[in-house]
Amino acid sequence: MSEKEPEECPEQETQVCGGCCCGAGETEEPEKGKNEIEDIESEEFEEQAEAEPEEDENQEKITVTTSMDLQGSHFLYTQATEKSLKTLDYDYKRCNGCGICVEICPTRALELGPLHEIATGLDAPPVMMDLDKCTFCRMCSNLCPVHAISFEAIGEIPDEKQYPKYDAYVNINEKCLPCALCEGACPQDAIEVEFTFPKKEEIAPFKEGVEGEIEIDTDKCNFCGICARFCDAVILLEREPTPDNPVPFEQILVDTDKCDYCVLCQDICPEEAIKVKGERPCEAPKIGGKVKVDDLKCTQCARCQAVCPYEAVDLQKPMEGKLSLIELNLKECDPQGCRGCFNVCPSELWYVPTDPEDPRKIAFAEDFCMYCGACVKACHLAAIKVERTDVHHTEIPDTPWASQWRDAIESLKTGVRKGVDRAVFRETETLKAQKFTGIEPPCTDEEALAAVQAKIDSLMPALKSAKVRKLWETDSPENAAAAVKKKIES
Repeated sequence: MSEKEPEECPEQETQVCGGCCCGAGETEEPEKGKNEIEDIESEEFEEQAEAEPEEDENQEKITVTTSMDLQGSHFLYTQATEKSLKTLDYDYKRCNGCGICVEICPTRALELGPLHEIATGLDAPPVMMDLDKCTFCRMCSNLCPVHAISFEAIGEIPDEKQYPKYDAYVNINEKCLPCALCEGACPQDAIEVEFTFPKKEEIAPFKEGVEGEIEIDTDKCNFCGICARFCDAVILLEREPTPDNPVPFEQILVDTDKCDYCVLCQDICPEEAIKVKGERPCEAPKIGGKVKVDDLKCTQCARCQAVCPYEAVDLQKPMEGKLSLIELNLKECDPQGCRGCFNVCPSELWYVPTDPEDPRKIAFAEDFCMYCGACVKACHLAAIKVERTDVHHTEIPDTPWASQWRDAIESLKTGVRKGVDRAVFRETETLKAQKFTGIEPPCTDEEALAAVQAKIDSLMPALKSAKVRKLWETDSPENAAAAVKKKIES
């Protein structure tokens, strides 16, 4: 028998993809047999099993510790890990209780205190924090309109630009002289004006005995204060700025005993409001200086913009909206006694009209409103309404937490925080309905009831006696009982 030659295996066809699904020119590998697949899967499982302990050993454990400290009016909340140290600095004296941080907090870690009581004198923080809930997401610090909360961090943390904030600013443009109006009008002392031109005494010392004339046209004068800064002979009388008149000066005077009629004040007056008859000893200096705005104090109330006579202030508020009063709830409003809305407003825009013909109890200058809503929280009569129509903020980067920030910012306009379920659920046991079985009235002994009533009736004359009652209250129980018995027997 001849040895049978082995049969030749036909060549396995290699399919070539035409590029319609997985890319042109790529080839598919031939299908593997079932046993071969099982062997490969077994090998992969063994490799994974060997690798798992290494992953557990290499997995880094992070310990998180939190703490709170109080330094003056500052609550310092700290979160520390092996990689970072985060601190929230809450200045409760600067906080006006607007409640924005409470409304937007994604973990409900903040709680608003009794703001009406705080606004009317109670020394307490308007907002308190639950450290167990806080994630130090910096949402409260970035969206606090009065800068009462600041955030600092060191270590491995995301870039600050990944977190949006208000796009609010006050910029002094090239039209600025400068003058002294904005500094005096700012309710937060956030503006500092530094003049760089010399004083009059430095370039033209005072000459005694010089005669002349000086006149100030009050219709032209805008109380810029440049002449008063230059020469001590010019006096600007200050006044307390009010919402209906934020100008910090009310009158300009000249001390003729200090004036030597040098004409220099006439030369530096930007409004040509000063006329002087005298001799000019030298050339007047050029007006110059710097205006510094403290961004941490500034709330973009726009008072500086309102008093600036030269349109030198470019300003954008953090929010836009509408402020109104609910007349129906103003009946019991006592603005002089309460002053809650006055005390919490960072723009100091509330006032009581002084005009006898003005029927309003309370009024406001809405041009200065930043729509923080603190007055709404402070009013115990619910007589104030704030509606926000827009929020100016920086770009929200595409990050895992971007949706929370978008919803938080949107909620400032809508009043609805969709990103957080703010409902409080408590599990309670549901009681099953039970069949009413009825209540059987107790059996009464009519004879016994009549006997008790007879005893009570016999006691009534004694109990109604003033002498017996006095004896019962002042004497011993034995003597009182004897008096009652005697009264009954009689």
